[in-house]
Amino acid sequence: MTTTPSYQASHPATHPFSTVRDVLRYAVSRFNQAQLSFGHGSANAYDEAVYLVLHTLHLPLDLLDPFLDARLTADEVDTVLKVIERRAAERVPAAYITQEAWMHGYRFHVDERVIVPRSFIGELLQDGLQPYVEDPEAVSAVLELCTGSGCLAILAAHAFPNADIDAVDLSPGAIEVATINVIDYELDERIAVFEGDLFAPLPERRYDVILANPPYVNAASMEALPAEYRHEPELALAGGADGMDIVRRIVGEARNWLTDDGVLVVEIGNERANVEAALGGLDLVWLSTSAGDDNVFLLQASDLPGA
Repeated sequence: MTTTPSYQASHPATHPFSTVRDVLRYAVSRFNQAQLSFGHGSANAYDEAVYLVLHTLHLPLDLLDPFLDARLTADEVDTVLKVIERRAAERVPAAYITQEAWMHGYRFHVDERVIVPRSFIGELLQDGLQPYVEDPEAVSAVLELCTGSGCLAILAAHAFPNADIDAVDLSPGAIEVATINVIDYELDERIAVFEGDLFAPLPERRYDVILANPPYVNAASMEALPAEYRHEPELALAGGADGMDIVRRIVGEARNWLTDDGVLVVEIGNERANVEAALGGLDLVWLSTSAGDDNVFLLQASDLPGA
């Protein structure tokens, strides 16, 4: 059983912190001392510290400078320091502490039932997957598999304004979180959420676009994951020995669900070598993202097995 560290047990009742600048400096030092891993919304100790301090103090997340020398009450300092200590001692992703994650300007409710949103497919949806989708406004049906928090389904609803979206996840907890986010964005009339194994719970239909950010971490990489990632559901990360268990199934079945000119877009992290070994012979198109050209592939319906 994990015992939550007590801030009071390791820190005196009085402390030298009085301003936002003070607690921010302390947070960066504490995070560096703890050798935290990042990648759940922030890339380094400073960005993570700024986010957690501003969020905890109920200050605008994009306005640090005006508040740097603002004096804090004793209660505010105590509250911020407890958040900093939880992040450092328990190695909990910041998103689970704040119960929110931001992606491309959209806020999503997040908790331990889902992985923290961080998909590169979100970048690609900003221009509606063009040029592979000729006219985003002509897209009428989109499917997102392994939806988790529902973030990509919601981004797809904005990228394809005339489309109905189906979102599927095997985890009942993920379905609950996705439903919260769909309702928050008032998209429950356009996004239908299904609990089940990939295509199994869906009514028979065809989609113009299928999106998937499935479990793809190979077994060796799962063993080496930093502590922060071990707070996330293993079901949403582990992809089997080579990471391709779910990817193979998606690619193998997708043609039965796509329109003749539809596309399948799949995110696979750092597993390109395993993808090419598993799907050798298919005409994979690797899409450019901020992380390079190795994280997301696209297949045209006509190039999928069973075409």
